[in-house]
Amino acid sequence: MPERLETESRKLLRRLRDTLAEPSAGQERLDRITHLIADSMRTQVCSIYLFRDPETLELSATEGLNPEAVHQTRLRLGEGLVGRVARAARPINTGDATQERGFRYMPETGEESFSSFLGVPIQRLGETLGVLVVQSRAARQFSEDEVYALEVVAMVLAEMTELGAFVGEGATLARPHQQPAMFRGVTGQEGTAEGHVWLHEPRVVVTRPVADDPDAELERLRAAVDRLRVSVDEMLSTAPGHDGEQLEVLQAYRMFANSRGWMRRMEDDIARGLSAEAAVEKEQSAARSRMQSVADHYLRERLHDLDDLSNRLLRILTGQGKDTGAEMPADPILVARNIGPAELLDYGRALRGIVLEEGSVGSHAAVVARALAIPLVIGAGRVTTEALNGDHVLVDGTEAVVHLRPEESISDAFRDKMAMQAEAQKRYAGLRDKPATGRCGTRIALQMNAGLMADLPSLEGSGAESVGLFRTELQFLVNNKMPRRGELAAIYGKVMDAARGRKVCFRTLDIGSDKVLPYMKPRDEPNPALGWRAIRVGLDRPGVMRMQLQALIRAAAGRPLSVMFPFIAQMEEFAAGRDHLMRELEREDRLGHPLPASVEVGAMLETPSIAFAPRRFFEMTDFVSIGGNDLKQFFFAADRENERVRRRYDTLNVSFLTFIERIAGRAAESGTPVSFCGEDAGRPVEAMCLAAMGLRTLSMRAASIGPVKHMIRSVDLGEARAVIDAARDSGAQSVRPAVMEWLRGQAP
Repeated sequence: MPERLETESRKLLRRLRDTLAEPSAGQERLDRITHLIADSMRTQVCSIYLFRDPETLELSATEGLNPEAVHQTRLRLGEGLVGRVARAARPINTGDATQERGFRYMPETGEESFSSFLGVPIQRLGETLGVLVVQSRAARQFSEDEVYALEVVAMVLAEMTELGAFVGEGATLARPHQQPAMFRGVTGQEGTAEGHVWLHEPRVVVTRPVADDPDAELERLRAAVDRLRVSVDEMLSTAPGHDGEQLEVLQAYRMFANSRGWMRRMEDDIARGLSAEAAVEKEQSAARSRMQSVADHYLRERLHDLDDLSNRLLRILTGQGKDTGAEMPADPILVARNIGPAELLDYGRALRGIVLEEGSVGSHAAVVARALAIPLVIGAGRVTTEALNGDHVLVDGTEAVVHLRPEESISDAFRDKMAMQAEAQKRYAGLRDKPATGRCGTRIALQMNAGLMADLPSLEGSGAESVGLFRTELQFLVNNKMPRRGELAAIYGKVMDAARGRKVCFRTLDIGSDKVLPYMKPRDEPNPALGWRAIRVGLDRPGVMRMQLQALIRAAAGRPLSVMFPFIAQMEEFAAGRDHLMRELEREDRLGHPLPASVEVGAMLETPSIAFAPRRFFEMTDFVSIGGNDLKQFFFAADRENERVRRRYDTLNVSFLTFIERIAGRAAESGTPVSFCGEDAGRPVEAMCLAAMGLRTLSMRAASIGPVKHMIRSVDLGEARAVIDAARDSGAQSVRPAVMEWLRGQAP
């Protein structure tokens, strides 16, 4: 890079820093910035376009165009050259703007006399805030050095918004963290919560983007990178050798930490006038931008590794650790990109709600959140970029919506909704000791799902009759190593103690698919939901199954024991699992250990195939539990983690209800008790329809017991069945419209 250009670049950044340091209103600052950029780059025009809303860019300041067009000229995302820069988050550099694809002439700006156009996105950590443009009359393309220099300036502009540099009277580039924001995601756990943000990993804030002494900044960068390399080498030396996934990640860290290209780009940024930490963040922002456009899963993971490594380097340079000294609010809403189950359990029930950028409805975090009954929204893109510790936040897990720094009208409406829910819960509490008996006299047994010791106190207060499903995988997921038999036996024994004589049905280890043990190497499967999981893992790794069955037998210690095998797809799988249990009972008897007073062995019906199993299967099982979440996704061939398809299919679809009716009928033929376990069991309308189709036991989260019991007690299930049958006979695809109309006519 020529010395003159290097000096001019640093001079521009210093002038920019000085302008930002002067006391002035936001609009005045923006006007000064456009003037100094045009002057420094020797162009006739410099303009700043900013997002007015997620789809609209507005001309917010200009030097050289008609000043009356400021705040009047607007472009949709993707419209014109400016809109194209914003959509693609990449520069456009042309010597003849009118001939460039997508060009849009805006006569009110007076730009027709300017041929050359260079536009770059104003970005911070992959988020595009606007577009910075320079134009000149001469028909020429801008040089690589000029493009690079303008990108650096745009990055500093974006960084300064983090520090509130454009906030004030007349401000047009308002700090994102002072504006209301709404995020839509996916429901991980239903429920509503109001509180204040607690960032799991607080974002590093760069307070000094521009530096005067490049040599000193280079020395700071190199010293920090040396510390980073040492820390990565130490992590590699202490990583367990059997953990191939962890070793792969750390080796990727080492590769990036020693990358000359990565280092050279940051050194070039420092030579242009950036501070060491600003240079690191510029590279991090570029990595995040690439991450959004890369479809290959492996490459996305590697870019994620680079992003994480950049965060580590920024913490070394700035001294901003994860513990910032901030005090957790009394009503914390956890906000994170993602979080592991052990870390989430450390927070426990102190959390009011959880908002994650990543993850899935079947992730470890979602499983724990459901166990703790904490409202959870997953897939809230960019929330960690927007949120700051202490921000007011509303979480609606039911609607999968998050309101950050909400306006008062939104808060008032949200509180009204929460108050109505609280009032309803009070009414439901009065039903706790009453049976779920319909007006027709049909009684439905309501059970609760659990997975942690912390769930068990809800058994008494919810009005549930027993625990229809205790998920045993959580004890495996929250540890870094395989738990011991004695540890599991102690946990299972405490669960039975806490149930105080009520039945607890233990589901054996259900791992695979989206639940991978941290100490078990994951298998690369194209469709893990249909792959090596649940009973298939248990039968292929019998040592783990035997250890867990022994722990369950010892935990019973003379009490009744109920065990259920998950994801049974054919009769032989259940028979093999049952044989394992029988052999362990014989072994424990030979060892002189007390046996359970009685043993029930059941199967989870989660695949359509087992519904058509021979009659012998139903005679062999002591009970069958329909796993509604998995069964529905396989029945409709719709991935329940894919929002584009899962919401297309209704539980009250005629075909699905007819299938449920068939399962209930087959179980009745052999006298086999059958229950329904899953999210739909906890939804009052769906639960009522399932009961009308012949199911007499439903298992759900504790908070749903009251609403479902209220629904069952308020209707005649025979009448409900007649409404469903009439809708089926009419040729309707779903019985929901007919059922909802019938319910509206019922007495309150």
